[in-house]
Parts: sequence; C-alpha cells; structure tokens
Amino acid sequence: MKVSGSQEIISRLDNWRKNHVSNRELVLVLAFAIGLLASLAAYILHFIIKLIEELVTSGFDVATINWLYLIYPIVGIWLTSLFVKYVVRDNISHGITRVLYAISTKQSRLKAHNTWSSIVASAITIGFGGSVGAEAPIVLTGSAIGSNLGRIFNLDNRTLMLLVGCGATAAVSGIFKAPIAGLVFTLEVLMVDLTMASLLPILIASVTATCFSYFFTGGSSMFHFQMDNIWGLDRVPPTILLGIACGFVSLYFMRLMSWCENGYGKLSSKPYLKLLVGGLVLSPLIFLFPSLYGEGYDSLRLFIEGKTEADWMQIMSGSMFAEKSNFLLLYVGLVVMTKVFATSATNGAGGCGGTFAPSLFIGGFGGFFFARFWNMEQLGVYIPEKNFTLYGMAAVMSAVMHAPLTGIFLIAELTGGYQLFIPLIIVTISSYLTINIFEHHSIYAVRLAKQGKLLTHHTDKSILTLMSMDKIIDHDFTSVGPDMEMGKLIHAISSSRNDYIPVLDESRKLLGEIDINNLRHIIFRTELYHRFHVNQLMSPPAAMLGVNDPMEDVMKTFERTGAQYLPVVNIDSQLVGYISRARLYSMYRQFVADFSAE
Repeated sequence: MKVSGSQEIISRLDNWRKNHVSNRELVLVLAFAIGLLASLAAYILHFIIKLIEELVTSGFDVATINWLYLIYPIVGIWLTSLFVKYVVRDNISHGITRVLYAISTKQSRLKAHNTWSSIVASAITIGFGGSVGAEAPIVLTGSAIGSNLGRIFNLDNRTLMLLVGCGATAAVSGIFKAPIAGLVFTLEVLMVDLTMASLLPILIASVTATCFSYFFTGGSSMFHFQMDNIWGLDRVPPTILLGIACGFVSLYFMRLMSWCENGYGKLSSKPYLKLLVGGLVLSPLIFLFPSLYGEGYDSLRLFIEGKTEADWMQIMSGSMFAEKSNFLLLYVGLVVMTKVFATSATNGAGGCGGTFAPSLFIGGFGGFFFARFWNMEQLGVYIPEKNFTLYGMAAVMSAVMHAPLTGIFLIAELTGGYQLFIPLIIVTISSYLTINIFEHHSIYAVRLAKQGKLLTHHTDKSILTLMSMDKIIDHDFTSVGPDMEMGKLIHAISSSRNDYIPVLDESRKLLGEIDINNLRHIIFRTELYHRFHVNQLMSPPAAMLGVNDPMEDVMKTFERTGAQYLPVVNIDSQLVGYISRARLYSMYRQFVADFSAE
C-alpha cells in the first residue's frame, strides 16, 4: 500500500522519538504544546465572536429598541446549521458531554475536526446573538487537540485520557486565565484522577495556557472587582439562603433544559421546522431582554463593577424597560427565568454552544436579584449586591456542574477577589447539597449516567465503564436449527471448538443451547441419532445479555448465574456472539493493572 508523504514524515518522527525521548518526557512536551494551542484557540474564538458582534451591532442605538434583535440570532443559527451539515457533516453539540463520552466509550479518541469545527460553529452562533457560552466548545477543542496529538505518537489509551484532561484543563485555564479552576474542573467534571504521574502534565498545560492568554489579551482579570465591604459572620445566614435558592434555580435550569432539549430532539428530522420553532422562542426573548444576547458577560460586568443604581440601570438599555428604575428587579427576575429558554432554543434550533456561561449568567443575575430584594425589604444586615452577584455565579455553576471547587476557584481567579473564599465556600456547599437531593449527576454527565457510560472516581466502576463489550464478544460459533436430528448435531459438535452450540431459528433468534457436557452419556449411542432432535436436547441459557448492557450489569449477571459462557443478543433477540467468563475477568485484571500504573 502506498504511503503518503505526511504519513512517512510522521512515521520517521515517531521512530526518532522512540529512540531518543521517553514517553514521560514526550507527555510533558505535549502538555506544553496543548496549553499553547488551547489558549490560541480560545483567543481566536473570542476574537471572531467580538468581530461578528461589532459588525452586526455597530449601528445599534443603546437608548432605543432595536428590531434587528428579531433577525440576527436566527441568521446565526441558520448559518451554523449549514456549516455543520455541509462542511463538518458530524454532530458537534454538547461539547463537554462528548468529551466525557469519548473518555468512557471511545478510548479518549476525538475526531480531528473537533480541533477546529466547534470554534467556527460557536463563533457564528454567539456572534450573531445566540444565548449560549463559548466554554464548552473550547473544552471540546482543547480535548481534541490533546487526543489527536497523542494519537499521532501512538500513545496508549491511558496516556490519551491524560492528554484529553490536559486539553480540557488548558481550555478552561486559557479562556478564564484561571489555572487552578482549570485543574479542578478536570478533576470534578471530567473525573480524570490526579496521580503523581498525571499532576505535572496537567499543571504544565494549565500554566502554559494561562501565560499565553496573558500574552494574547493582557494581564487584567475578566472583571475588575474591588472589595468594598469586608465579609463578616453576620452575613452567614443570607449567604446560606442564597446558596439554597441557587440550588433550586439550578434544578430549574437542569430540568427545564432537559425538557426543552427533548422537545427539540423530536423535531430533528425537520431542520427548518426546528429552526422556526427555536427562532420564534429566541428572537422575541432577546428583543424583550437584550441582556440575553450572546454570552452575557458584559451584562454581568455592570453588576460586578457598578456601584450605584444608575450603573445597574444600564442593564435595561435597549429594552422597553429602559430608564424605568421601578422595573429593575422585575427585569432581572424575568431574565433569570427566561435564560434557560433562550439557551435551549439556541442549541435546539441548530446553534452550537455550551451551558457553562449560561449557568454563570443565571447565577450572577440571581445573586443580584437576591441581594437587591434583601436590601430593599431591609430583611437584616446590608449585603453588597456585587459580592452576591459573584456568590450566585459560583453557586449556580457549582450546582449545575456538580463542581463546587471549580466554582470557588473560578470566581476567585476571575476577579482577583481571594478575600471571598469563605463566603464562596459557604454558598457553593449550600447550593451543591441542595441540588444533590434531586440530581446526583451534573448537567453534562446525566445523559451518560442513564446509559451506564459515565466514568467516575470509583475505580471499579470506572474500569467497567472503560471496558468495551465489542472487545470481548466471541463471534465465532457453530449454530444448529431446532429440527436437526441428533446425528447431524453430533457432526456439528465435532466441528465446534466450544462447549456450547446455540440453537437458532430461521431469523437467527436464540431459542436455546446445547451443552456438550450434558450429552456425553448418549453421544456414542448411534441408535438414538434418528430418534432425538435438537429441540428435545436443548436447554434455555442461564441468562441472555444485551449488546448495550453496561459492563457492570454483565459482571453481576456472571456472578449471579455462575455461568462460564453467556450469549449476547441484539434488540431483536438475534444472537450476536458469546462472552466468556474467563476472557471477561482477564480483561478486567488487565484494565486494573493499567489503571493502577503510575
């Protein structure tokens, strides 16, 4: 077979590397490269988003209603759907969920186009006003960079998983200039365990991405926060109450998002109807509440950096609520309630974006609403609105992602407000404990958890999740029909290399099994060869496995039945093959050894 020039170069480079560079040294070099490339990807994405926003909104009058808000978001989603359909030709939605799925079921292998396709698609969606975030697409991009670099050098699955973690860490660190938040994000959300062997590469990727982000965009934090009110013990009760409230807001966000996604999913075969429905939801919401346009960080900045009600009033500019101070609290509350509809409509109609920024957005607006209402009603000690805006951001994000440490460190690093650590810890714990009563998995992991394909920090369950059913099914078997005479069955047995003979009907449905051990007492009695048929000699299998059964259930079935072999059937009860108990446990022990290796 003819080898292309690029493949030959890669092969020579890999051979040179194997002779001169150890795998450990290579991983450290790749971690640095991943950090650089992920930060560059984040910079390019935000540059394109800002460029598109400036082009389409340059003529907007901030003091009046802008009717183009009804058109731009639909145009952006339509262009994105065309790009995905005719250029990418693959599903690129649910970025972080796709990373989790790749880790648990695809040996951490992400397609090459994921290194750039999400950047283009999300830039178009968000630039034209889609109410989603850029973080999930960048996490998918960074993870894909790590996965594909590892595959170029033919690294093993465990190292690929580490490089995917490096990419995700670098993406979060680079986009927020938050190296610690990036690290704990990988630990909490992607559930990549940190060992001494994996800690150094992830730290290198994290710090590299952060440093290059400073180089690309300057040294300032995303928000210019100044601590005006020192936190005290008298603010513990309202901080706890905010955390509980944010827990319920997060539950509302997750449940409604899932419901909306299921609704749009039913329209997947009718893309233009889906675009129409999503557009009819999204455009009027952005028209009524311009704060829903794009990621929403500019709106949050007004609450975090503003000091007076006049500063906060700018949040209603361009809407029918403009310059009506009596409606500020109502406006903020309505934005909190409608953001989830805007986000789900953006993705459901064909756009590309994540829920990372929307969770921060809802939390920030919810925190401001809580503090403003508290102070207006004089319910107790004064609580600063901008501080509680930050607390709300941390609380909702922590609950939605089931990642309290990420919420704490992200907000502290976004603002430089490290003096907020104690209230951030209190509010995130309160929020996380509240939602954990109702939802045991994050918004990214809940789909995989229902399928039994979620990787967790539980080592035994993680190993079973990583094991692939396809790798242990034996498709080589000899089958017989139910009406076959015993004489012909003996001939089939002589040509079989197994201790079992499956009995199949004409449609290859499994009817039963012939256990050779049970025929030993009559196998040489030739006078019986024409008297008995297979359907008289077969017995039902101890149990049947489905092709989509989680490996944890497969293991439990073997333990329960004590069988040495079990058949695997598809949804039509047609036999696919057999799984051997010995082979299953052998693979399990190998995974344990690989998983435990430093």
